[in-house]
Amino acid sequence: MRKLGITAVTLAVAMSLHAQQKKTITISNPSAADRQELVTIPFQTLKQQFGLKDTVFVIKNKKSGEVLPIQFERLGKQHVQNVLIEASIAGKGKLELVVVQEKAPVAIQKTYARYVPERKDDFAWENNVVAFRAYGKALEGTSEDAQGFDFWAKRTSDLIINEWYATGDYHADHGKGLDYYSVGQTLGVGDVALYFGDKVHYTKHYRHFEILDNGPLRSTFKLIFEPQAIAGETIVLEKTISLDAGSQLSKVSLSVKNANAERTPLVVGIAKRKEERPDFQWASDDGVFSYWEPAQNGNITGTGLILPDDRAALIQSPTQFLFKITQQNNQPLEYYMGAAFNKAGAITSDEQWRMYLLTKAEHLRHPLTIKYNK
Repeated sequence: MRKLGITAVTLAVAMSLHAQQKKTITISNPSAADRQELVTIPFQTLKQQFGLKDTVFVIKNKKSGEVLPIQFERLGKQHVQNVLIEASIAGKGKLELVVVQEKAPVAIQKTYARYVPERKDDFAWENNVVAFRAYGKALEGTSEDAQGFDFWAKRTSDLIINEWYATGDYHADHGKGLDYYSVGQTLGVGDVALYFGDKVHYTKHYRHFEILDNGPLRSTFKLIFEPQAIAGETIVLEKTISLDAGSQLSKVSLSVKNANAERTPLVVGIAKRKEERPDFQWASDDGVFSYWEPAQNGNITGTGLILPDDRAALIQSPTQFLFKITQQNNQPLEYYMGAAFNKAGAITSDEQWRMYLLTKAEHLRHPLTIKYNK
């Protein structure tokens, strides 16, 4: 009888494992290009599909058995909202995944964001390929004051924010890159300003911040601004910014609340260097702008935007490229801004940078598809 009991238990375990293995997630790539990006799956969907009770599980490549990196995304809430999966899928290919209830290995931290009170209220964020910062209240009115988003030209997969702020020596390249990008009185790399009377009106720097998630695969935070009075209108802006591992681009979701009008004129901007014929491309139908800056001591930065299709009008000024968009209250303006550093090695020419942006825009229009197989 004891032998039969053991056999029954073994059979039950085998049947349970077999049933678990039959339940798969199939992620399909509709585009011809290979893609490596984060896939977002609502946590409640995973719980329902796979009978999960908690967050003790791994997601594996069904074919190879490889455990994929994941992140539990909370979006500033107490409970997990989404599961982020770092997936690589060949062009027109499929990736089959299984969910196994076992303890996950510690994931490598590839994104990071933090408030930097020791450097006049900077807020900095980075991943394993790029780094950015926004300026805070303490910088206002000082000789260092600048307006838009700054870009740090890193050329290492290491996270360098804490290291560079600790040493303060980040204007020279010691092997990991440097901060040589000049923002000044421009919107830098893709920041936003108000635009009344055919004139750029910079807002004050952010006043409050909230970190919603902080890696290992995506960092998301919110920058909150005080009300701005201009042209008889009182406007409040709020920027939610996220950066995924491996991406050259940050996603910006801008909330606009105008107490006196339903729509607000804005501009998204990119700093322009002093050159007779700037090397830029603007594909208005795709909402893609790319700019390959002139070299400075062999250092070249490419900057770019992916804006909502057919909504932005290009305005050129001596110091920046401006893209005018009129935004309705309570409807978020979502766009992507970012940069590439030639010495990082991945993108070394204007053509490569332009293709990177066009490909990203294409992927946004044709997202990966997810199917659950029972």
